[in-house]
Amino acid sequence: MEKQLIECVPNFSEGRDMTLIKQITDEIESVEGVKLLDVDPGKATNRTVVTFVGEPQAVIDAAFLAIKKAGEILD
Repeated sequence: MEKQLIECVPNFSEGRDMTLIKQITDEIESVEGVKLLDVDPGKATNRTVVTFVGEPQAVIDAAFLAIKKAGEILD
């Protein structure tokens, strides 16, 4: 059976504070089988776009953890 990969490209409402952004991306990188491809913070829009890939369940887990962390640290 072929290995399935999916991509997730969430947008977080923080583009200036790299310590907050790093906390979110650390959650993504904590999931085995997920590869963080890009982190694109936008200071003007105060948004960060993150791109990561992996097997479907791993990507779901990473997205959940990132959203959970963002909910805890972003206002």
